[in-house]
Amino acid sequence: QVQLVESGGGSVQAGGSLRLSCAASGYSTSRNCMGWFRQAPGKEREGVAAIYTGGGGDSTYYADSVKGRFTISQDNAKNTVYLQMSSLKPEDTAIYYCAADQGSCPRRYISSYIDYWGQGTQVTVSS
Repeated sequence: QVQLVESGGGSVQAGGSLRLSCAASGYSTSRNCMGWFRQAPGKEREGVAAIYTGGGGDSTYYADSVKGRFTISQDNAKNTVYLQMSSLKPEDTAIYYCAADQGSCPRRYISSYIDYWGQGTQVTVSS
């Protein structure tokens, strides 16, 4: 049974940092696409970042809104993926979901391609 368990959410002031973690069980992070989505109230769930290391190197994706501020990484020995978020803005406030997609990451990182979801963790950025 695949389980994705997020941790690390919380409240922070604008300009601050948070690191989210997603521990996977029953699933190999080293051979599959791992990533993060977020959903703010009244908005669609959007892909934030993704990583695939199955090809021998690190292939990453970032939404334009987070480029240069967020960094995705993973520790395959721990089957865990991380999202380091810096220079946070109030518009980053959302529930963040860990996501797993079998195989390499899709060209378009959208929710319909995702096979497994975590339960979500709240990130709140105050101005």
